[in-house]
Amino acid sequence: MSKKMLINAIEPEESRIAILEDSVLEELYIERMSKGQAVGNIYMGRVSNVEPSLEAAFVDVGLKRNGFLHISEVMDTTDKKEEKAEKTRSRREQKRILSLLKPGQELLVQVIREGVGEKGPSLTSYISLPGRYLVLMPYTTRHGVSRKILDEEERLRLKHIIKELKPPSGMGLIIRTAGIGQTKRELSKDLSYLLRLWKAVEERTTNSLVPSLIYQESDLVIRTIRDIFSPDIKEIIVDTQDAYEKTRDFLKQILPKHEKIVRLHRARVPIFHRYRIEEEIEKINNKKIPLKQGGSIVIEQTEALVAVDVNSGRFKKGADPEETAFKTNMEASKEITRQIRLRDLGGVIIIDFIDMVQEAHKRAVERAFADGLKRDRARTKTLKTSKFGIIELTRQRIKHSLRDVVHERCPECRGTGLAKTVESLSLRIMRNIRSVLDNNQLKTIEVEADEPVAQFLQNQKRKQISELEDHYNKTIIIKSASENGWRAGDIRMKYSSLDGSPVNL
Repeated sequence: MSKKMLINAIEPEESRIAILEDSVLEELYIERMSKGQAVGNIYMGRVSNVEPSLEAAFVDVGLKRNGFLHISEVMDTTDKKEEKAEKTRSRREQKRILSLLKPGQELLVQVIREGVGEKGPSLTSYISLPGRYLVLMPYTTRHGVSRKILDEEERLRLKHIIKELKPPSGMGLIIRTAGIGQTKRELSKDLSYLLRLWKAVEERTTNSLVPSLIYQESDLVIRTIRDIFSPDIKEIIVDTQDAYEKTRDFLKQILPKHEKIVRLHRARVPIFHRYRIEEEIEKINNKKIPLKQGGSIVIEQTEALVAVDVNSGRFKKGADPEETAFKTNMEASKEITRQIRLRDLGGVIIIDFIDMVQEAHKRAVERAFADGLKRDRARTKTLKTSKFGIIELTRQRIKHSLRDVVHERCPECRGTGLAKTVESLSLRIMRNIRSVLDNNQLKTIEVEADEPVAQFLQNQKRKQISELEDHYNKTIIIKSASENGWRAGDIRMKYSSLDGSPVNL
């Protein structure tokens, strides 16, 4: 399997990284400078208010919106004496969040999820600093090995190394999946780096204003290489000299053996066009994704839920409907997990597979879907196929989905994906006109609408408008909108009296 990492950093406003497997786009990461990157950042914040009903607090960290800190992400430093005293307090004060946090209180927090829609970022007071092989957790005592490392012998070996490393008292340590096969010496070097980093964070904490940024996570290029790079990536191709040197320098520090695989893209054709990535990106946010055998999947995304529908389409291989459904679902399973990764979909995801009768086929689709999810770096939880042929899962939401990064709400349809027809808008205008004709003060009605709507009224509705003018002795004027920025569906109506003065209705 040929695996490449392409780094597109030629535009200063945006960085993009693509992972290709046998020339197929499998992972895509995009970061816009205008949106910024808050996940992983550490802030000195101040509690703005505490909400006992939510068991949460809102913390001002200096961003546009206050961060959301749930009680499950608050370190409990309450001792037993305080807990006993807590029981004697009023019912309102027995809310645990009130015993831990107070408005105006200052605390160190880290962003664990970007804000979505009108929601602010999610915070935690359990700070963690990721390295290449280790994650240092200064405020916990838990030591362990990533759950994604499944080999029991390797897990035991790594746990033994953790004991030999002897991390400082009161600090937790987790070995990441990249730590598989690494020696004690390499892990020790990573630990030393993280301890120096934490010391710098502590020093900044004591000298900083509140609220303020204490530690900023690395940029997309460094972060991706640190978290995603693996020895099976045989080539890293970069399209700018600065990013090329930065990538080589970083690899030289953490993986000197792989420094030589970094190559500078010198061709005139842009790197993402050269490897046909631009075509894939243009298709990524299409609702309908065709499958090779003739079927298709349709993805509908909302703020909190994603619905995926699988259709057999033209897939007619074999006369057996059960076999057709099974083969389509198997192909769809692989593509759906790929699309979830590429689009970075989060929250609740519901997949409506084609109905199958045989239990063996249902289990096979479940296994294929689970295998596809194993490649996902985000945490997922999946339920078995329901009696309606639906698989439900939740996927960790860390940052904005790709749709939110590269798109904005359509001003024409206001985000609904639908726009009223010319006929519907024209009928609405006719109803508005009829609703005011009985007003004796009113002499002239002036309607300004989008050109197609105005033409429809002047042609198809001309006779009715003339009859209304004659019957009510009014003047009705229809005009096409001439102003720039006029949107389809916008309507403006002006009313005036016999002397030309405006009438407010």
